[in-house]
Amino acid sequence: MDSQSEPTQIFFASDWRLSARKAATALATADGRWALVSTSLTAVIVGSIGLLAAGTMAPANSRGFENANFFPYRVFQQLTSVGDALNTMWGAAAPAEVQQTATGQMDNALAAEQAGTTNANPGVETHTMTLERGDTLAGALEDAGISADDANGAVAALAKVFNPRNLRSGQSFDLSFATGQQTDQSAVSNFDNPVSNDDTNGDPANAQPAAAEPIARLLSITFSPSIEHNITVVRGPDGSFTANDAVTQLVAHVHRAGATINSSLYLSAMQAGVPADVVVQMIKMFSYKVDFQRDLHPGDSFEVFYDYYYTPQGQPAKQGNISYAMMKLGGREIALYRYQPDPNEPADYFDSRGQSAKGMLMKTPVDGARITSGFGMRFHPILGYSRMHKGVDFGVPIGTPVMAAGSGVIKYMGWENGYGKFVLIDHGNGYSTAYGHLSRFAPGLHKGSRVRQAQVFAYSGMTGMATGPHLHYEIRVNNVQVNPTKVKVAQGRKLAGKDLRAFQSERLHIDNELVSTKLETKVADISTDLRAATK
Repeated sequence: MDSQSEPTQIFFASDWRLSARKAATALATADGRWALVSTSLTAVIVGSIGLLAAGTMAPANSRGFENANFFPYRVFQQLTSVGDALNTMWGAAAPAEVQQTATGQMDNALAAEQAGTTNANPGVETHTMTLERGDTLAGALEDAGISADDANGAVAALAKVFNPRNLRSGQSFDLSFATGQQTDQSAVSNFDNPVSNDDTNGDPANAQPAAAEPIARLLSITFSPSIEHNITVVRGPDGSFTANDAVTQLVAHVHRAGATINSSLYLSAMQAGVPADVVVQMIKMFSYKVDFQRDLHPGDSFEVFYDYYYTPQGQPAKQGNISYAMMKLGGREIALYRYQPDPNEPADYFDSRGQSAKGMLMKTPVDGARITSGFGMRFHPILGYSRMHKGVDFGVPIGTPVMAAGSGVIKYMGWENGYGKFVLIDHGNGYSTAYGHLSRFAPGLHKGSRVRQAQVFAYSGMTGMATGPHLHYEIRVNNVQVNPTKVKVAQGRKLAGKDLRAFQSERLHIDNELVSTKLETKVADISTDLRAATK
């Protein structure tokens, strides 16, 4: 014996004796014997499954492909097809009643297994589609897999109850459609027959099933362009489409709300339960008369008389009109009444003497703004030295809508050095306004576009030389910047003659309604509270 291998043999002999003693000790207990038996049974089961799986694999032929004539392989393949299973096991002479019974039992088993997880309407699918910017409804339907004929037919039917041109990006639609498959049956039969004598030589790997063409037959479209309308386009038995517009009858309720202003008009009105859209409109009404940064103080108050529309279930649906609003600012009271002198023009707001609330220019071109830097000399935070600040900065988040301070024409829209994205609007009579550090411009507007007062034409940002998000606002008189908080601009229309007499009559009617309507400190906004609201 090799002297070098002798220590190794001694080591393995010693290790074997130690293992044997441990095994004997383990088998001496019931748990040890049961562990041995269970492990052995597991090994036998795993080995059997492996042998069965290997037995179903077809031996490779000379070309490397599996031999489809190998019987276990054919059994394994065709057992996956319920319709061919019995033909394989019984042959062509299988009794018809046996085939029918067995197939029915397997179908029933599959149906029972899938119960509760399958579509309640087999072959019918639903899908939610959202209209993107620039899309047409017909084009979006085709992109969703609907045929051009179905898409055009549905849009033509819709046009009878709703103008498709009024659709806006972001509108969602619920679609339902039937799906199916068209296939070449001869190709299927050749693929299913593994011993066919065609060019595939019986090899499924060489068989090519016919191309399938998906079918999507549009069944219905449902969408709500507004809370009042629910439109459905349905396919009829003859394949044509019909549209129906289910209109929800909204109920108007009159509210008279008021509160003391503790911080801002917006927050105080919201705390009083006044809807946000009513608050925003009220701010716009007073934006010509009130500097919301300087004129408001704790202890001031407001009152608003408006109507709001609710669903039959009592849920708030949409804003109506503000007939009257009043603000008490220190010892000054400003009351505005709604009146429409010309039926072809939008209604306006006038004070008790018939003077329009609108001035030539708004004092605040953004909602909820606070002045962060006024007009005058200041230390420039970027340049590092003091210089004249020829405008007013309003601290607002990026993306806040910026309104035109007055009607006019856009003279410049683009990048302007330290102003960043910049807009200059000419209002005529030597007046113009400038807006700097914008993030983006409203679509469809450009140099030469005409804008109306309070129209949103851009959104605030911090482009150019800016240390934070804000709007830089200037008023220019004959191209010279003036202090926006002190400049006096022309007032709006003043009623006279028969217009003034008609307005005074309307004002008295509103005052009588105010007296007979209870002041609400918390506006009713749910069905249970509507019984307490004035109807």
